[in-house]
Amino acid sequence: MTDFLPPSGFEEALRPPVRPSRARITPPVLGRTGGRRQAGARATLARVVRRAPEAMVKITGKTRDAGHLARHLDYISRNGRLALEGPDGERLAGRAEVRELAGDWGAELSAEPVRRRGAVSMSIVLSMPEGTEAFRVEDASRAFARRVFGDRFDWVMALHEEDRHPHVHLTVRMSGRGGVRLNPRKADLQEWREAFAEALRERGVEAEATPRRARGVVRKSERTPVRKARERFEAGGGPMPVVLAAALREAVREEDGVAVWERRALERQRLVRRAYVAEALALARSHDPAERELGRAVEDFVRSLPRPETRRMRLHREMAELRDRRGEATRSPDRELRGRSR
Repeated sequence: MTDFLPPSGFEEALRPPVRPSRARITPPVLGRTGGRRQAGARATLARVVRRAPEAMVKITGKTRDAGHLARHLDYISRNGRLALEGPDGERLAGRAEVRELAGDWGAELSAEPVRRRGAVSMSIVLSMPEGTEAFRVEDASRAFARRVFGDRFDWVMALHEEDRHPHVHLTVRMSGRGGVRLNPRKADLQEWREAFAEALRERGVEAEATPRRARGVVRKSERTPVRKARERFEAGGGPMPVVLAAALREAVREEDGVAVWERRALERQRLVRRAYVAEALALARSHDPAERELGRAVEDFVRSLPRPETRRMRLHREMAELRDRRGEATRSPDRELRGRSR
């Protein structure tokens, strides 16, 4: 089998949106080094075209004091029915132990002057799609927490598997050893996704942590508060979210009014797709049947990618389609016949 040497275009498709070197919290050993990218390029490409599930690592909030933390820990422990696991494997069972932990974490912060106080803890959710075995998600989450936070930050975790997809609630103490504060950057979040996906693969779960551009996606996903507000509005239970109203006003512009950032995003997607096509052609010329098969899979993958579209472009299209439907509904049969007879 020949060595797989990814061209610069394909490497660009997998490049994280923020440089790994800008990570503040994540240990350097977890960074996506050039050697790791080169060595795993073939496997990554194969997972991408197979549409391997994307590992999700999401910061869901912070707790501001011991009481707030206690309520959060009550929620993730199901009021003490689920044991919370810590870095050394210790398990906290029952509401009394959970409340004691919240008091310990919050005590140090309460001694600080009000103007200098920060958050007590950060809440993180690690999840995989429905069908993933829950015990593997839990084991990978445990490994992720130990790799990323080590002995620098205290943490507790709990597995929830009664929902549609298994997920782990990870609560990390913001105040670390040596006076370090947990303040991740965007680069850290991408590194966390990489670390979680790698931990899952080590446990037999196919997972990836690719940027949107590698999957043919231009639009950013909705933030949770915006999505919930939109769903309430669509169900008739609340006002139109300000963000949605602004997006609709933006969408009424003509296509000629496409913003500079939209043009750049669409051009980037064009280059990414061209890189995939170039890689498919290169693999098709290989003497190795496995590589030729991968080339055909890449070609099929490119053909199946969605049309590049920003949120403004999608809203613009949907509004135009709605106007067309309303126009057809108000057109009377008599007027239609008169129009045809002319």
